[in-house]
Amino acid sequence: MANTLYNVAAIIALISIGLTFIRMLLGPTAADRAVALDGMTIITISLIVYIAYYMNRIIYLDIAIVYALMSFIGVVAIARYLEGRK
Repeated sequence: MANTLYNVAAIIALISIGLTFIRMLLGPTAADRAVALDGMTIITISLIVYIAYYMNRIIYLDIAIVYALMSFIGVVAIARYLEGRK
């Protein structure tokens, strides 16, 4: 029962990655695209954590942490770029 619940959550996460990807492509402003990209990275990080739990591999959690840090640095860089573009 619990395994099925985790699989359904993973499928929902994959669908939401697809929807945020569409938003990133169609976003009318650069800020919308940046927010969609950040949303995709957050969902991807949660999927990496799910895979770490499902495969019982703790090393994937380190990958998720590094990916989260890189995502944060990237979002800050994009925000600073967009702020100076007014």
